[in-house]
Amino acid sequence: MDLKQHIRAIPDFPEPGILFYDISTLLMHPAAWRTTVERLGAEVLPRRPDLLVGIESRGFLTAAPLALHLGLGFIMVRKKGKLPGETIRHSYDLEYGSDTIEVQADAVRPGQRVVVLDDLLATGGTMRATVELLRGLGAEVVGAACIIELTFLEGRSRLDIPLSSLVAYDS
Repeated sequence: MDLKQHIRAIPDFPEPGILFYDISTLLMHPAAWRTTVERLGAEVLPRRPDLLVGIESRGFLTAAPLALHLGLGFIMVRKKGKLPGETIRHSYDLEYGSDTIEVQADAVRPGQRVVVLDDLLATGGTMRATVELLRGLGAEVVGAACIIELTFLEGRSRLDIPLSSLVAYDS
C-alpha cells in the first residue's frame, strides 16, 4: 500500500509558504492506518524497546497504538506545564526562539530502552531535545521512528540514533 496516497498536503498552513503534511486522512482510512502501525512495528521491534515515547501531540497518535500493538509501555513528552505531578524539563533552541518539553519524573527508569516516535521529522530539533531529555533520566535511547520525513530539511543529521521513516518527501 502506498501510504502517500493517504496523506493530504495542505498549502499555507500554519502560515504562508508552509506545506503541511496532514495525517488526518491516513487516520480516517482503517486499512492504511493498520498498515502504518504494522510497518512502524516492523521498524521498531528489532530495537527491543521497553517503552515507546510519543512527542506531543501527533506523536501520541503514532506511539500509543504502536505500543499497544507491540505490547509495550507508552509515555508522553509534552510542552511545559501540560503533565501532572513532578516533571523533568529540557529547554532547547528553535530557529526563532526556544521551547521547553517535559516528561514525568518517574516515567523512565535508568537503563530502560526507549524508542521515540512522532508523526513527522522536519528539522529534528524537537526529536533531538526529546532524546537529550530522556538520556538525562538515564534512558537508553535506541532509536526513533516517524511516519513522514521531510528529507530536504536534513533533520536526520541532527540525531545520533538510528531513525526509521515510512514516507519521505524530498521538497
